[in-house]
Amino acid sequence: MSEIAAAEREVIDEFSVFDNWMERYEYLIDLGRRLPALPESYKTDDNLLRGCQSRVWLQTRIEGERLHFLANSDSAIVAGLIAVLMRVYDGRRAAEILATPPTFVAAIGLDAHLSPTRSNGLRAMLQAINRAAAAVPGAS
Repeated sequence: MSEIAAAEREVIDEFSVFDNWMERYEYLIDLGRRLPALPESYKTDDNLLRGCQSRVWLQTRIEGERLHFLANSDSAIVAGLIAVLMRVYDGRRAAEILATPPTFVAAIGLDAHLSPTRSNGLRAMLQAINRAAAAVPGAS
């Protein structure tokens, strides 16, 4: 099993313990609160993602074939989405990121339960992660 597939499985298992979407939203907010603070020096226009209603900053560092991300948002739920994305993608190989579709999004119901603006933001974050992976030499 790939690193991403294993991380996706863990996320799916965690979300499956909640009986309803209010509990899942509360869990997302809690995950967002536990997300490490983003240094102010990273909150630049270069790191600000377009396509998100909330302000989302994503800073990418490449080490060999692995990508490392620092990210945060000014929205509690979006910060929770970022925390989930970081668990799945941070420290992973670029080629694996490109080869693994984000099946966990539908599996935990994010595709059906997020507002359209948050869905657009999630899609923008996933696209930014994939663009960063595609920029790594030899990844595609």
